[in-house]
Formats: sequence, C-alpha cells, structure tokens
Amino acid sequence: MLEGYAPGFSDDVLSMMSARSASDRAAFLLRSLRPGMLVLDVGCGPGSITRCFVPLVGEGRVLGVDVEPRQFLRESTVDFVAGSVYALPVPSESVDVVFAHALFEHLGRPVEALREIRRVLRPGGTLALSTSDWSRARLRPKTVNVVAALRGHYLLRRRAGGDPFAGKHIASYAEQAGFREIHTHARFRPDMGYRELARYVESRLDAALSASSEDRDQLASAARSAWAWSHAGDGDFLQCWEELLAVK
Repeated sequence: MLEGYAPGFSDDVLSMMSARSASDRAAFLLRSLRPGMLVLDVGCGPGSITRCFVPLVGEGRVLGVDVEPRQFLRESTVDFVAGSVYALPVPSESVDVVFAHALFEHLGRPVEALREIRRVLRPGGTLALSTSDWSRARLRPKTVNVVAALRGHYLLRRRAGGDPFAGKHIASYAEQAGFREIHTHARFRPDMGYRELARYVESRLDAALSASSEDRDQLASAARSAWAWSHAGDGDFLQCWEELLAVK
C-alpha cells in the first residue's frame, strides 16, 4: 500500500474525494488567491478541489500533484503531475501558494514533507493546510461499539504510517519546518452520515482482515463493533478539520 494512505483507492473512496469542492474545503484560502499566482495542490486526488482554484488565478497556473496518477481527470484546466510530497517535481522558490487537504494525517514524516513544501514556496509564499483530527471528532451517541470500532480504524491508519490525530499537531510541525505567522482554526464538518461512517469503518476493517492476519483479534473485534454500530439507531457525526495558514 502507498505510504500512509489507509483508505486506498476503491470506488467509494474516489467518489467521496470527487465530491469535495474548494468552497467547502478551502474557503479559508480562497480570499488569498490572486490572478497570476502559481498554486500547487499536493495530494490533490482527482482534483475536484484543485480545479476550483483556476478561475481565481486567471492567467496564473494551478498544478496538482499526487502519488496516484490514475485518479487524475483526463481533460482538465489543471496541470496534473505524478509526484511525492517528499520530492515535489517543482523548482525551488517558484510557487506562490501550496495547499493540501486530507494529506498530513496519512504521512509518516510530516516535518520532512513541510520542509520540502517550504523549498518550493517563494519567500512570503502561503501554506494552506486542512488536516483532520479524529481525537476531536464529534459523535453522538458515542457508544462502546463506536469507540471500539474507531479504535480499530485508528490502528489501520497508524499501521499505514499515518496519524489519525495529526490535526492537533500540524501547527507544531509547521513551526519545526521553519514557517512563520502560523494561524489555525478548527472547523467541524459533516463529512458523512453517522451510520455511513460505521459502514465505511466496517468495510475497511473487513478488507484488512481479508488481506492479512496481522492484528487479527483486535481488528475482528473492531469489525464486530462496527457492524453493531451500523445496525443501531442513527446519530450525528462531525469531523474536526484543523485549517492552517502560514507564511514562508
């Protein structure tokens, strides 16, 4: 599996990513974009957010980079390039804005990635990140089965090299990488329904059990809890996204 990307690239994951837009996921950045800018979206996925930047930069350029190029749209106003956040295919000090949504929770070396992002930013350039923090996610009711299922979900994230609580640490990582004027804001968003999340977690646990015997007892118990959660009553789910703006 690609480093840190525990969800994989199944149809339901790609559909979820394709439904995202800049007005919803990057509103905190949009007012900073200007015509003529070069904007880099790292971990852009299928580019549903990325393409929303194009009208705002006018004669500028929008570049999307992701390690999995099979996601890229074949016809787009965005320039897509396969590449890693640890070795961006971009010259030093050439980019005005670097944006990343739902990337750093899947990385095993976040400070190294931020230093590479800082390399490509022009002096005074803007870093804009939106990073989830499952430790502050709001689930009601938060039953014993919900807690147990999510514990298995977090295990899969960590096993893939990521950190499900990365949002709470992202400002510290940016400071360590040399960024300044760091500002953060927690936004709570209904990414999916309460029972939809239960089914999503259950499907990922079942897939992990089918693929390997590693942590079998713990994951099997978590999968049973996810099943019970998905067949119980409805509830509410709000994910916590830590939005960060900083300057090189």
